[in-house]
Amino acid sequence: MISPGLLILYVEDPARSSRFYETILDRPPVFETPGYVGFDFGNGLGLGLWSTTSTEFVSGGTGNRSEIAIVVDGDAAIDALHDSWKADGIAIEQPPFTAVFGRTFVALDPDGHRVRVCPPDK
Repeated sequence: MISPGLLILYVEDPARSSRFYETILDRPPVFETPGYVGFDFGNGLGLGLWSTTSTEFVSGGTGNRSEIAIVVDGDAAIDALHDSWKADGIAIEQPPFTAVFGRTFVALDPDGHRVRVCPPDK
């Protein structure tokens, strides 16, 4: 069976994006170069931030229509995380509301990638 081990987001400024993800993930990166920063979640999955100005980056695509989902259990915990991120100056695209799957909100990273906070599947 194949298991994904790394999510990669293409970013303009890996150092700036690294500071954002270090804040919301409450952990430092495990690997840093001027063109790439890597985070390890400790569960076999990692996050890479790859510079779109890297000579090794080649893509004809643009835009993003995906989300990183951070699972948080409990409506009060989701609202508290929203308030904390908003106080830290993180852009909120969609404030907390109750969707069909539960309480949720969406933040944006410096490149406009969506970061959804939501409850676990039940």
